[in-house]
Amino acid sequence: MLQLARWRVILVAVVTAMGIAFAFPNFVPEQMRDQIPNFLPKQAINLGLDLRGGSQLLLEIDTATMQHQQLDNIADQMASALREADPQIRYTGRGVVGDAARIRLIDPTQMEAARRVLRPLGQSTTTGNDIIEFTESADGLIEARITPAHLRELSRQAAQQSIEVIRRRIDPTGTSEVTIVRQGDDRIIVQAPGVSDPEMLKARIGQTALMTFHMVRNVPPEDAAAGRTPIGAMVVQPYPDSGGSSEVVERRPRFTGERLVRANPSTDPQTGEFVLSFALDSEGTRLFCRITRQYTGERFAILLDNQVLTAPRINEPICGGTGQISGNFTAESANNLAVMLRAGALPAPLSVIDERTVDASLGRDAIESGARASAVAGVVTFLFMLLAYGLFGIFACLALVVNFILIMAAMSTIGAALTLPGIAGLILTVAMAVDANVLIYERMREEAAAGRGPALAIDAGFNRAMITIIDANLTTILAAAILFQFGAGPVRGFAWTLSIGVVTSVFAAVLVTQILIAWWFRAARPKTLPI
Repeated sequence: MLQLARWRVILVAVVTAMGIAFAFPNFVPEQMRDQIPNFLPKQAINLGLDLRGGSQLLLEIDTATMQHQQLDNIADQMASALREADPQIRYTGRGVVGDAARIRLIDPTQMEAARRVLRPLGQSTTTGNDIIEFTESADGLIEARITPAHLRELSRQAAQQSIEVIRRRIDPTGTSEVTIVRQGDDRIIVQAPGVSDPEMLKARIGQTALMTFHMVRNVPPEDAAAGRTPIGAMVVQPYPDSGGSSEVVERRPRFTGERLVRANPSTDPQTGEFVLSFALDSEGTRLFCRITRQYTGERFAILLDNQVLTAPRINEPICGGTGQISGNFTAESANNLAVMLRAGALPAPLSVIDERTVDASLGRDAIESGARASAVAGVVTFLFMLLAYGLFGIFACLALVVNFILIMAAMSTIGAALTLPGIAGLILTVAMAVDANVLIYERMREEAAAGRGPALAIDAGFNRAMITIIDANLTTILAAAILFQFGAGPVRGFAWTLSIGVVTSVFAAVLVTQILIAWWFRAARPKTLPI
């Protein structure tokens, strides 16, 4: 071990130099970071919600609305399946009542034929499990209900999909320290450090942002006001502040916003008002062209979450795949709407069941307390190693300084957020870092007491303690991995800091200490170990 390979010395020198460079921004005021040359790292450690202050929202999937939407789709599927399988099977009363999608056969004697057609809808195409339960009555009524297991799975899927949509809405560039995690089957926690106003988060998250395009039905205003609408039509209200009026539109959309590939705020060159420009994918362009060609001269309503943004008249076929939406927008509202449309629609509405705001002053207190605790832990560790091992204790303390620098550099580089539990993990790492040195030094003492010379004792200390060091740190990393996999929020912060600390502590405690002891041994040529 005392015959050091050149590559080990170079590795330690390069890693230590890079660690100092990447950790340096954490030790200078924020104003001075802008003065650091561009070829050097400028990224500092991100502070979590509990240290920096900010807002936290606890969201819940609106399972009742999601279930109704699914049942509405099932009712459509039932009607389409019967119509396509056998035009002779006539039905009426397609709709949703309570927790069931229903349809009524005009001729109840056709129940057996309808049962054969609808049976495949009740099973998952991927797993083969039952997802819909059908019930029948003698008068031709068929009801379909979602199984409880499938409803729970839909909730989990909706929560997972919502996480990605929320992330794109409130962190479109991916550079913020926003934390979005699922809690249970149907809840989501959103933590936004530095955001003091939770209303801003709720405004971005609260809308489903589902854009649909419907043909307008010509209905006298008095009939629409009284709710007398044709079959397959509905009355929709204007979008807030859009300046429009209520409209009667077809219930089924002719087109949905899923085909949007671009949505940006802009201004109309003729009127100067803010509008929303959009572009469609190739399939959307084809469908939009066909619809506008077929219904030239008629009105086309654009709805956002079942509220009318605008209902212009189609003057000519629109086949270019681009267009613009007007709606009495401001610059801010047009930009917010564009962000939500680019992020995509939420699979189900979300409701806020808890909101919290952490004041930045509390975060400063936590940082100061954590810094004091870290300083005390470091001083106590330094004194213990110095009193217990003398000169070798100083080598261990120097390695501990390198270890701390490497942890700071690693967290800065990967953009990990430091939380209060993360500080606890950092302090724990200090104790674990010197633990490897204690194992090595105690083994050296045993070998020296057995009569071995200094060189052999040092060599045996590093060689024979390595198995124990690897075993102890490997089990710690496995425990941290379990915490990271199944934990959330602060637990993950603790696990993340602990994992980084384990890797850097082994590097510093073994390689750095080994090089320092080797250099000392070559210079001093001691007859006995000062340990």
